[in-house]
Amino acid sequence: MKVEIIYISLCILAFLSFSWTSDCKTGKARNAVTPTDTINLWQDMKIHRGASVKMYAFRPEHPVGISVIVCPGGSYFWLDKQNEGLEVGKWLQSRGITAFVLNYRTAGFTSFFWHNRRVARGIRYPDMITDGQRALQWVWEHSDDYGIDKDKIGMMGFSAGGHLVMSEACFSDTDFLEAVGVKRETDLRPAFVAPIYPVVTFNGPYTHERSCRGLLGDKYKKERLLRDSLSLEKHIPVGCPPVFLVNCVDDPVVDYHNSVLLDSALTSIGVAHRYIKYETGGHGFGMSDNLGSDESRNWKYEFLDWLNNLYKEISFDYGY
Repeated sequence: MKVEIIYISLCILAFLSFSWTSDCKTGKARNAVTPTDTINLWQDMKIHRGASVKMYAFRPEHPVGISVIVCPGGSYFWLDKQNEGLEVGKWLQSRGITAFVLNYRTAGFTSFFWHNRRVARGIRYPDMITDGQRALQWVWEHSDDYGIDKDKIGMMGFSAGGHLVMSEACFSDTDFLEAVGVKRETDLRPAFVAPIYPVVTFNGPYTHERSCRGLLGDKYKKERLLRDSLSLEKHIPVGCPPVFLVNCVDDPVVDYHNSVLLDSALTSIGVAHRYIKYETGGHGFGMSDNLGSDESRNWKYEFLDWLNNLYKEISFDYGY
């Protein structure tokens, strides 16, 4: 509990000290990370708080044809938009991968502190998954403009963002876009997914309750059937795309058994995947050169190796 409180406090301090959206518009982000394009995913559509949903594109000079939609973590209440967002997009861009950092809808700090979703709907399931499907649809429809292979559109997510991208893989046959009046002709199945220290289960002793509350809201967070339906280890489809999975045994925030459960479920169905379980690194290290451990910071090069095996015709600049 003490570690959780410290983690929340750090997130709040980061949020208050750094206005990421404003910096993106002016090109003055803390580490001069500037996306090449800003996309309003729900522009001119009547979507609840849809104006907040933006995607920041990072075009490489020499694209290899692969694209990754990046989903930062934050317990479905907020987003780590720098370390698990912008910095990830910049790094992927430097390796020839076209990156799209998704600023999907979250419950927000007000809902975290005041529990207002007991009486008001606010942002909750399935809003986040709908945003992810809209991102997949948009990238597919604009793939020619970015030099992207339509069959190589993947997703990467951190913590709760890992739950989100894995949800897109598990529930791709469910058209959440249709429910908000959006017609599409695209396949909503990502080509591959990379959940990094992900939230996976909403049942049992390994549940990350804050993410469960962030996703479901205060009114529905205890509904067993709903929790079961979003515990991903129970819903791996036969046609699940390849998965690159990473976490650390010493993770103090999301119990590492979340990834163990996912690994077991993927193995039982025969889904092609790679699971790397580091001993040290904790949680939330993302693309940082300082957070985590020497071994956990190696995850990004392992990811390139995995992609290289997945698409043998493509080679990457590892940039060690």
